[in-house]
Amino acid sequence: MEIQKAIERIAEDHNGIIRTKDIVNAGLRREVLPQLVKEGILDKESRGVYILSGEWADEYAMLQKKYPQCIFSYGTAMYFWGMSDRVPDPISVSVPQGYNASCVKKAYPTIQVHFAKKQWWEVGITETDSPQGGKIKVYNKERCICDLIRDKEKIELQLYTQAIKDYFRDGKKDIRRLLKYAELFSVEKRVRSYMEVLL
Repeated sequence: MEIQKAIERIAEDHNGIIRTKDIVNAGLRREVLPQLVKEGILDKESRGVYILSGEWADEYAMLQKKYPQCIFSYGTAMYFWGMSDRVPDPISVSVPQGYNASCVKKAYPTIQVHFAKKQWWEVGITETDSPQGGKIKVYNKERCICDLIRDKEKIELQLYTQAIKDYFRDGKKDIRRLLKYAELFSVEKRVRSYMEVLL
């Protein structure tokens, strides 16, 4: 019973997701996991990742638990920020250049993986709640706008237009941060031209 309570606490602290590492960090032996699955207390989601039996896993939080280098970006991030009304399909993530994304693509065949220069990958990472309530890492609005502008030719026009208009209408936009990122990502001229029209 004590083990079950400890497992429930771990699940509560980690968006309902339990990893082998979390079990060990809590002072439990990893050998308890197969037994808990057998007893119907846990369901195995993938290697080293479990959820409480009968619970629904937050797919976005689950993806990041398995692959912490994946940061939600582009259309997926826009959806989380309310700048797109389209449920992300496929999901878009950004990883640092050099990251081996083959395991991610194998687990999520339709996922869109964007490779960011290592020095740019961390720029704009923030935390928010997924639609299912889990804590997830996502690029902030200003980073998303710079990514969209930089990759305009690869972005669907409707998503692009809606995101740009919604950002400049947003009362919580951070223009100073946007210009700082725009300079970093070499899109300052294009950002300033949108500012002239939309602000």
